[in-house]
Amino acid sequence: MAQGWADTEARDLAPTEQAPYCARRRAALSARYPGELLVVPAGNPKVRSNDSDYSFRPTSEYVHLTGDRCEDAALVLEPRAGGGHLAVAYLRPRSDRRNGEFWLDLHGELWDGRRNSLAENRQLLGLVCRDVRTLPAYLEEAAGRVRVLRGHDAGVEAALHGRTDPARDEELRVFLSELRLVKDEFEIAELRLACAATARGFEDVVRATASDAATAERVIEGTFFMRARIEGNDVGYRSICAAGDHATTLHWVRNTGCAEPGDLLLLDAGVETNHFYTADVTRTLPVSGRFTAIQRKVYDAVFAAQEAGIAAVRPGAKFADFHTAAQRTLAEHLVDWGLLGNRSVEEVFTLGLHRRWTLAGTGHMLGLDVHDCALAPTDAYVDGTLEPGMVLTVEPGLYFQPDDLTVPQEYRGTGVRIEDDILVTADGNENMSAGLPRSADEVEAWMAGLRG
Repeated sequence: MAQGWADTEARDLAPTEQAPYCARRRAALSARYPGELLVVPAGNPKVRSNDSDYSFRPTSEYVHLTGDRCEDAALVLEPRAGGGHLAVAYLRPRSDRRNGEFWLDLHGELWDGRRNSLAENRQLLGLVCRDVRTLPAYLEEAAGRVRVLRGHDAGVEAALHGRTDPARDEELRVFLSELRLVKDEFEIAELRLACAATARGFEDVVRATASDAATAERVIEGTFFMRARIEGNDVGYRSICAAGDHATTLHWVRNTGCAEPGDLLLLDAGVETNHFYTADVTRTLPVSGRFTAIQRKVYDAVFAAQEAGIAAVRPGAKFADFHTAAQRTLAEHLVDWGLLGNRSVEEVFTLGLHRRWTLAGTGHMLGLDVHDCALAPTDAYVDGTLEPGMVLTVEPGLYFQPDDLTVPQEYRGTGVRIEDDILVTADGNENMSAGLPRSADEVEAWMAGLRG
């Protein structure tokens, strides 16, 4: 069993396209914490049930700094005496056929497939690579100040014997989130790929709902998922395939209903690329291909709000400006429709009365996570200023609950959201998901063209 195996080692591998970008990110991390040992785990597989695991997805922090996707791995930045850090990736090596590990390890290569050797990964990642099984001993002996990204690898934390400080570790976690606020060229290219694939997924869904019969939300979910697996790694988050009344539930991910002709279908979905960057796009589509009068009325208001929000995205603007512009536009429409009595737009907006039907914020940062940079400091994100390279969503909506007695019957059960992924450029913005139509007329023409 241990003999007669060919040598499959690859010896002339080029670094991945992502490798130089990861090196720059590690340099920024090194400069932020000189003289400290820094540990960023990839995380471990999570059990779904008994001996069945969920599909593994490494931590975004680890991916951002390494470009690697291996489970049970860790990036360690070892402080050098002369300054700076030595970056080391601790990874699983190839399974050993000589000692029987290849057959006996249930997470070995016989069961899970070939993985790169440490030497191969060194070429691909541009990192020193060591056997992850030596990491606990290394950490147990490490001296000096240590910071670790907590909550992802209990074994790593146990090896540090409580020598880290929760406040310092949280500071590291926050910095790693803030580090992703401005995207580099590699990340922007990945997000473009994600948006393009997502647009094709939406087209697939329109074709799948072309019948005069009802289409199960599960069919819609599965149709989009197939596109995500064909062109990327997965969906970036659980798809919202909300038809009819379900569209008034912000995160309807049960997807157990049906999209009936005459309904609106609120589809919020995004393809995640093989490097884990995700799109986040929403379109609200008339299942029959044509909006009713009341559906168009609500849709046009949300579209106007999104137009105002996108126009407010530019370098030097406050992050909150696009939210304010979109929400004010929605308040104006709600006042015009008489849903708020005789109050002025200014009074409604100041008191937040419109929020009964607008509900959520108008957008968030986007990247490796669908809600990217979520832990970045408030002054750098929510209260911060937009810079070229930032990518965010603009996604206003109106949601009239089916049991809301404060609005006329014709509004009840109607939910509309329009969401696009916006890149801040040097002179304004770029809608990276503009491959999908947005106005009501464009949506109807697009659906008609796809359905023939």
